[in-house]
Amino acid sequence: MDGRRAPVYDARTHWRQQLPVLTAGDHTVRQLRPSDAMSLLAMLTSDDVTKYISPPPRTLEGFERFVAWSLREQAAGSSFCYGIVPHRYDCAVGIIQIRAIEADFGNAELGIALGCGFWGTGVFHACATAVIDFAIETVGVRRIEARAAAANARGNGALCKLGASPEGVLQNSFIKNGRYHDQLLWAILDAEWREGREMEAADGR
Repeated sequence: MDGRRAPVYDARTHWRQQLPVLTAGDHTVRQLRPSDAMSLLAMLTSDDVTKYISPPPRTLEGFERFVAWSLREQAAGSSFCYGIVPHRYDCAVGIIQIRAIEADFGNAELGIALGCGFWGTGVFHACATAVIDFAIETVGVRRIEARAAAANARGNGALCKLGASPEGVLQNSFIKNGRYHDQLLWAILDAEWREGREMEAADGR
C-alpha cells in the first residue's frame, strides 16, 4: 500500500458519473440499471399508467435503449433519471426524471411514472421528495417545473401534496391519441421548498 487515500465521492461534482443512492423512508431511489428494463416494461405500459403521459417504449429492447439513453444524458449533464425501488424490491417500478431546461440546471422539469399497483401507497411522495431534495440541495436547481394533464386529478393532486404551486393552464399543449389536451403547469421554487422542509422538520415529520 502506498498510503494514498481513495478519492472521496462528492455528489455535487460526480453525479454525472454515478448518482448517489437516496433513501426515502423504507424505499430507495437509485440510478437506473439495464436489469430494470423488464420491470419497467411490466409496470409502465398499462393503460392506467399511460393514459395521461407520452407513450413509453412497448418492448424490452425499447426500455433497454431508454436506460442507456438516460445514462448518456446524465453523463452529458442534461438530465438524471432515478429508479423507484420500493421496500423489499430489487428492481425499479417507476422513474423520476429531472431534465435541465437551462444549461446550468438552474431551471429544470420533473417527470414521473409509477406502476399503478403502487399508487396511493406513499411511495411516490417519499421518493419524489428525496429526489427533489437532491436536485435542489446538491445539483443546485432553483426552479422545478412539472406538467400534468388537466383531466389527471390524481397526478395534479400528488403534485399539490408535494408542495408544488399551480401557475396556469397550458391550452392544447399535449397530444394524446390524436387529440389535444390542456395541461396544468406547476412549479417548485428552491426557497419555498426549503421553507416547507424546515416546517416539516419542526413538526417532527
